[in-house]
Amino acid sequence: MPKNLEKNYDPKSFEDRIYGEWETGGYFHAEPDPAKKPFTIVMPPPNITGQLHMGHALDETLQDVLTRWKRLQGYSALWLPGTDHASIATEVRVSDEILKSEGKTKDDLGRDEFLKRVWKWKELYGDKITEQQRRLGNSCDWQRARFTMDEGCNKAVVAFFVRLYEKGYIYRGNRMINWCPTCGTSLSDAEVEHEDLNGKYWYFRYPGADGGAGIVVATSRPETMFGDTAIAVNPADERYTHLVGTKVVLPIVGREIPVIADPYPDPEKGTGAVKITPAHDPNDFEVGERHGLSRIVCIGFDAKMTVEAGKYEGLDRFDCRSAWVKELDAGGYLVKTEDVVIPTGHCYRCDSVVEPMISDQWFVAMEALAAPAIEAAERGELKHIPARFEKTYLHWLSEIRDWCISRQLWWGHRIPAYYCDACGEVIVSEERPTVCPKCGVGTDKIWQDEDVLDTWFSSALWPFSTLGWPEKTPDLDYFYPTNVLVTGYDIIFFWVVRMVFSAIEMTGVPPFEYVFVHGLVRDEQGRKMSKSLNNGVDPLEVIDAYGADALRFFLLNGSAAGNDMRFILKNVESTRNFANKLWNASRFVIMNLAEEGEKDEADQNRPGLSLKSRALTDEDKWILAKTEQVAAEVTENLEKFELSVATQKIYELIRDEYCDWYIEFVKARLYGTDEEAKNVCRTVLVSVLSDLLRLLHPFMPFITEEIWSYLGKDGKLIEDVWPQPAGYVAEFAEASEKIETVKEIVRAVRNIRAEANATPSRRLPIIILVDADKVQSATLGEDAAEHVKNLAGVLAVTVTADRREVPAETVSAILNGMIVYVSADDLLDYAAEKEKLAKEKARLEGEVNRLSGKLENEGFTAKAPEAVVNAEREKRASAEEGLRKVIARIAEIKDK
Repeated sequence: MPKNLEKNYDPKSFEDRIYGEWETGGYFHAEPDPAKKPFTIVMPPPNITGQLHMGHALDETLQDVLTRWKRLQGYSALWLPGTDHASIATEVRVSDEILKSEGKTKDDLGRDEFLKRVWKWKELYGDKITEQQRRLGNSCDWQRARFTMDEGCNKAVVAFFVRLYEKGYIYRGNRMINWCPTCGTSLSDAEVEHEDLNGKYWYFRYPGADGGAGIVVATSRPETMFGDTAIAVNPADERYTHLVGTKVVLPIVGREIPVIADPYPDPEKGTGAVKITPAHDPNDFEVGERHGLSRIVCIGFDAKMTVEAGKYEGLDRFDCRSAWVKELDAGGYLVKTEDVVIPTGHCYRCDSVVEPMISDQWFVAMEALAAPAIEAAERGELKHIPARFEKTYLHWLSEIRDWCISRQLWWGHRIPAYYCDACGEVIVSEERPTVCPKCGVGTDKIWQDEDVLDTWFSSALWPFSTLGWPEKTPDLDYFYPTNVLVTGYDIIFFWVVRMVFSAIEMTGVPPFEYVFVHGLVRDEQGRKMSKSLNNGVDPLEVIDAYGADALRFFLLNGSAAGNDMRFILKNVESTRNFANKLWNASRFVIMNLAEEGEKDEADQNRPGLSLKSRALTDEDKWILAKTEQVAAEVTENLEKFELSVATQKIYELIRDEYCDWYIEFVKARLYGTDEEAKNVCRTVLVSVLSDLLRLLHPFMPFITEEIWSYLGKDGKLIEDVWPQPAGYVAEFAEASEKIETVKEIVRAVRNIRAEANATPSRRLPIIILVDADKVQSATLGEDAAEHVKNLAGVLAVTVTADRREVPAETVSAILNGMIVYVSADDLLDYAAEKEKLAKEKARLEGEVNRLSGKLENEGFTAKAPEAVVNAEREKRASAEEGLRKVIARIAEIKDK
């Protein structure tokens, strides 16, 4: 290995190599270890159809930081990865590819052949995203990688279904469900995304069956009128009391329907009267159940009108809407139209408008299961970070309806329910029955339910199914319950809620203690990244250009818990520049080390020999104390999940304190002749750099591991130890205060120099004025004074309480308890200023003469527009004023 880092920081030259060393060396693998505390995170499994996007990058970087930090703290840290089978997305993807390449549908192939094709596709492409995750630096235990349809997870899903069924929590019913006509499957409420769209309320009159005026009803879905079986009014609405019990006529159709009283209608909304279509609206379904109304299906599962729509049969629902409204208008039934914004449900996969339908489906009864999940949060057994997201969690659970878990798909966990054709018995079993337990017929009369389970049904078991449940395994006993779930706020109700109630029901405890919620990564304008806007940013392209460490550090620094962040490329460039600064500083340190053997000694203080026994200077003590202080603060920040705060503190410690200050402080010693002083300096340089690398490693693992390898260490940084306190903060408080004072003085003198445009080479004497009783304590000491001289370009430092020692003409800066003065005569280079003023005087005289000649030319003043002439006069006046000032300044410094 070369004796120093490459001259230029090039992450491409080492990131892949280092990751390969970590993975092949087994550094990510965790096993139950009685001597260690466990720390467990289960990765939210990305879909096998997925590509690594910026949301993944943020989510997984947060998890990796926590895992690497706990590993350094000595925990047996398990970050368990895996992928999700993604029923709908995968089936659609493979179906589309087969149709495109072979011209066949999945029905043409048949279920068995189609599933073979999906498994083959999964083997070819399903692990692509895991390879992309490696590029990010994820230190998850790939030896334990799971798939939601692997043998163990499948066993857990079947056991979960059967146990819930046996407890009466799972049932099959003919109920209202969300139906996606494009995907051809039911959806749970959580899989329906609502979007506010511009729509209309059409007000139609339903004539009275007795020839009376009837009643006016507003609807946003006139195509469902063919399924109307009643008009409902609120019993407290006096406008309609006289109509309750009468009948009205469905316009044009001619069918009579009753007017009923029910608390559902809101008298303040629309006309206060509501048409009831039990087969096509969830609220109407409930009203229909209460009143025993019939269910007339006028829209089919293909989103086309049924025979109940008469001449509109076979027409698309939205095309029917347009034609039907025209017919009603022509018939005189349309009273008015109102433009409104309507929340419209869409399929979360294909974005099709969801159709409420009545169907035979499998459901989970949620009321009893939700109660313990609510109590877990209220008792503090489950904590949300930030705490405000607990309200979202509790709201969803308190409002939850029975969960429709069956899907009309082929790819997924097939429902373990079997039907006997001979006697109609339904058998739910973990094993396929060989005989019907009711009538005794054999397997030729028994068939399995065709549907598969909702993807989230299997994902809900992820924290414990991946550790061996339903078996009582050593992994489950040691690593469960897990410690924290890291997730975006957009899937709290999709996934988190389901995991909690499933875990409590099956294991008796919540699956994790903390839910660490992050926001979305938006584009630079604050818009959500999407295909339609074409504003997505590929993390792999960013990694190729700037390195994984730069992307990770940017995401961490910009993401406060629970809040969205914006992807700003120039900020990624800034974090790469930070990495480059660390790289160059490390090269400087390594370059100044003595022979190879001394590198080992330089870090013997971790965790052995204390540096306190060495002849430390004030700056040594200061950087040791500062590093220890920040390490303690960062530890506390990480414990509170304040990762962005921790990132910023580490950034400032490395960039400002170590690179910009400490290295500059010690250069004089390194380049001097005192070998013992050099050795102490090297020891502190490497000791502090080692701790900085330890602190930074969870955030920027690649560059820290690469630098570490050049410091003569035994073992890799990934398996080292987190910085521990050594008492430096308290013991070195006085030295730290002195160096902070030096920094203040240096900054003040640099600012004065910059404001005066004084050349850096001009060395300045300074005077520090303090109160009389503070002269002794304010005396900097020889070493500190030398630092001020070297870093601020100062010739001499005088500390005094006598204001008479301060020259008349000075430039000053007020600091904490002192005033720093620089004599104007010392600050300014009068010879240079005189030369500069002479040139400016000549330029301005020339400008005044040129403008005067122009304005004295009658040809110009007579022919040019008045505005142009006035502008030239203003220019001359300005030049004359500038000339007067220059002449005055020349006079002031004439004798300097």
